[in-house]
Amino acid sequence: MKYSSKSTFRWALPIMLACFLVVLLSNNVVFASHKIFIHLQSESAVNVQTVHRTGYHFQPEKHWINDPNAPMYFNGVYHLFYQYNPNGSVWGNIVWAHSVSKDLINWINLEPAIYPSKPFDQFGAWSGSATILPGNKPIILYTGIIDANKTQVQNYAVPANLSDPYLREWIKPDNNPLIVPDISINKTQFRDPTTAWMGRDGHWRIVMGSLRKRRGLAIMYRSKDFMKWVKAKHPLHSTSGTGNWECPDFFPVSVQGTNGLDQYGEEHKYVLKNSMDLTRFEYYTIGKYDTKKDRYIPDTGSVDSWKGLRLDYGNFYASKSFYDPSKKRRVIWGWANESDIQPDDDIAKGWAGIQLIPRKVWLDPSGKQLVQWPVEELDALRTQKVQLSNKKLNSGEKVEVKGITPAQADVEVTFSFSSLDKAETFDPSWADLYAQDVCALKGSNVQGGLGPFGLATLATENLEENTPVFFRVFKAQQNYKVLLCSDATRSTLKYNETMYKPSFAGYVDVDLTDKKLSLRSLIDNSVVESFGAGGKTCITSRVYPTLAINDKAHLFAFNNGTEPITIETLDAWSMEKAKIDY
Repeated sequence: MKYSSKSTFRWALPIMLACFLVVLLSNNVVFASHKIFIHLQSESAVNVQTVHRTGYHFQPEKHWINDPNAPMYFNGVYHLFYQYNPNGSVWGNIVWAHSVSKDLINWINLEPAIYPSKPFDQFGAWSGSATILPGNKPIILYTGIIDANKTQVQNYAVPANLSDPYLREWIKPDNNPLIVPDISINKTQFRDPTTAWMGRDGHWRIVMGSLRKRRGLAIMYRSKDFMKWVKAKHPLHSTSGTGNWECPDFFPVSVQGTNGLDQYGEEHKYVLKNSMDLTRFEYYTIGKYDTKKDRYIPDTGSVDSWKGLRLDYGNFYASKSFYDPSKKRRVIWGWANESDIQPDDDIAKGWAGIQLIPRKVWLDPSGKQLVQWPVEELDALRTQKVQLSNKKLNSGEKVEVKGITPAQADVEVTFSFSSLDKAETFDPSWADLYAQDVCALKGSNVQGGLGPFGLATLATENLEENTPVFFRVFKAQQNYKVLLCSDATRSTLKYNETMYKPSFAGYVDVDLTDKKLSLRSLIDNSVVESFGAGGKTCITSRVYPTLAINDKAHLFAFNNGTEPITIETLDAWSMEKAKIDY
């Protein structure tokens, strides 16, 4: 991953290293260059502030992190490699940090696996992936920066000692780089190699993200021996008007059940995910893989543009998936940046960025989208369970969830309603808007018919500060539209003109025949990860309350619609801290 185009999201830090024009396009998509704070890159943390630090999300002891590069499972151990600045709390001095775990939740930090140190990566060691080769031999592919012009090449590294259960030391052989961009490739937009897969012809394949004019590309290379790579005549896939593709991910999903796959046959469905450099969001399509032509073809109806499906409709980027053979599942992992403050404040607090909770991912029975759910190992941190059931909420009512630690909690709730008759009419003019634009118009305090109802997280007692996560049901011409919002506009009383407090939102494709909607929210001091309708729509918000912190935080269930809502079941737990051995 390249920091200058993704270390801050499209809303953050408008002051540039040099003066670049920011162009505002339709639908609130912003093209922007991002500032690199060279003078701050090696300013080490003096103190690490604990306010807003997470309790059970992964983050190092201090300083800046970004992409989860190459998660993998090897010989009973989960490995997380990630981009890290060992010297400061802004992007720079990036190394491949390395941590290991037995359960994806509690971690041991090791020495970094890869440092920029040789001609093929002396100007940077950026994102990549891990592959397990025949003979049970792991190998890392990563993007190296070879000059001040940001020319990008693809390198590899291998463990120094396969008998070491933690694979602490990695070697970068001198026959690097393996892949150098030819004249047809934009050499400064050619990065983030995927996990390799083997075709039926016995040849390996990988994909890199790139750009030609405004067309995003997934450039494919093939190899017989993993050392000599040849570019395919055509990309695996490309889409016009989407800009540069980063952190591509391409993997099979089963058409039945929730188990993951690691075999690339034509009988499966496929997912192509890309992180979009221009919008700061991730998009994916579901489709078919023609193994003879090495072409990916999105299904009819799988929107192949910025209007398409997202893994997460909030602060979630540079995700990477891996197959976990120990539990026959595919796990995906994303990164959330800070969105609150100026870099000087990041330095003052001594850290920036978190890795989100790893999620199991599978194909919805409809075949139209993915479903995501926090890995089951997270449940081991639950404690102090409280429950509500059959609690009716009339219009304007709320109920506090007591007996847990609201600033660090896990909540699962199912809402029901007796009728859809009061659902508001969906304005046809909204069809051209993104879901978050509709949420901004129809916030949690705007009374509706069926909704808004949901959870007010990280809240003060009188809701001066709160981050509501809520549903609102609309009646469209031929069906109902369910909107899930995670609204940070009132998340903090702190005024900061650079703070981004969006109304993130996504539509939920759900059958309302049983007149029920479910929600799970993981609340962790400065992050709220929410999973609507069993994980069909996911939204992550980063928020920074000033009053609703630690034991001053509250949690409410509320209904601001005219239709009464019933909390059928609500289960909430305090969450213990994850153990991270620094």
